[in-house]
Amino acid sequence: MRNLSASTALGLGCIAFALILAFIWIPLDVETWLVERKRGRYIVGDSLAPTLAAAFILLAGVMLWFERRSRDPRPTRQNLTFIGAISFFGLVGILLMRWSGPVVTSVFGAEEYRLLRDTAPWKYIGFVLGGSTMVFCIVSFVEQRVSWRAFWVALAAVVGIIALYDLPFDDVLLPPNGDV
Repeated sequence: MRNLSASTALGLGCIAFALILAFIWIPLDVETWLVERKRGRYIVGDSLAPTLAAAFILLAGVMLWFERRSRDPRPTRQNLTFIGAISFFGLVGILLMRWSGPVVTSVFGAEEYRLLRDTAPWKYIGFVLGGSTMVFCIVSFVEQRVSWRAFWVALAAVVGIIALYDLPFDDVLLPPNGDV
């Protein structure tokens, strides 16, 4: 058996994870399909977001699998540093996403956040702060510099997700508002 490069191994791992996610985990964990028709209108099914995530993971895995391979099959310190940094930025973004909405509502003396989690502007606070921070940090890390362009790209990405997920559907709660 030939040695696998780090990119090939990561790509195959992403492909395997995406297939397990799409064909085993989501169907066993979620009751509704991608989109459902309820009372004469279409609503987002509970499996839409995780299925889209699985598709993006699968696409990334295929891209990594076909990437030009390096001669050294072992992961380098740079590979591990990159994965660690991206994981850290993801964790910080998720923590901001989860806690910034409740903290801002308590600072402004508003009602309990749970009662406001589906009303603008409260429902966007955590998603915009956490998502923008996550994308901004990742773009800045990859470019190895902090720039206004990275900031605007991050903000545009988050606003685009809001426009695609939240605005067309009345019953969608942006992350993490469904769990708060």
